[in-house]
Amino acid sequence: MISLAFRAGVTASVILFMLGCAPSSPCRSGDARRQLARFSHNYAGHWVVTRGDSLTLPDPTLGDRFRLERIVLDTDTVSIARQCLYRGQLVFVVPRADTLPVSWFGVPEHATVFGWPAELGPFAGINLTRWRGDSLHGEILFDERMRVQTRPGVTAQFWAGRAASH
Repeated sequence: MISLAFRAGVTASVILFMLGCAPSSPCRSGDARRQLARFSHNYAGHWVVTRGDSLTLPDPTLGDRFRLERIVLDTDTVSIARQCLYRGQLVFVVPRADTLPVSWFGVPEHATVFGWPAELGPFAGINLTRWRGDSLHGEILFDERMRVQTRPGVTAQFWAGRAASH
């Protein structure tokens, strides 16, 4: 008969072995975190949308009219599909008050925010660029997989400034 202590020891050893063999998160690497931070730090923070385009889609079944109020770009990392990304939130007030969890990353020219649920419409995310000092200019990106037909150049743009204090 195998003792309970022996069984617990074997179970603990197997668990440690499995954890050691599991694929590691790309966020554990100091190089990955430094690279992500290097290009993203200008975009991190709390942003308040000050002005934005109104977007009405040709087919009402593709999504409701919306109004984005705030963008929160945190520096907490998350590993998604073997990529190290940051967490964030999009805060909407129309069509309903809602806060969506999103992921984001920055590159030298812009930051990309993604993670919109499909039920909100044919949106793939947001492209952000720095705009005159401490402001952002953003464009809503359409998801081509939803087969949205728009005229070339049609975008929903907005401008945001840093929130007072958080």
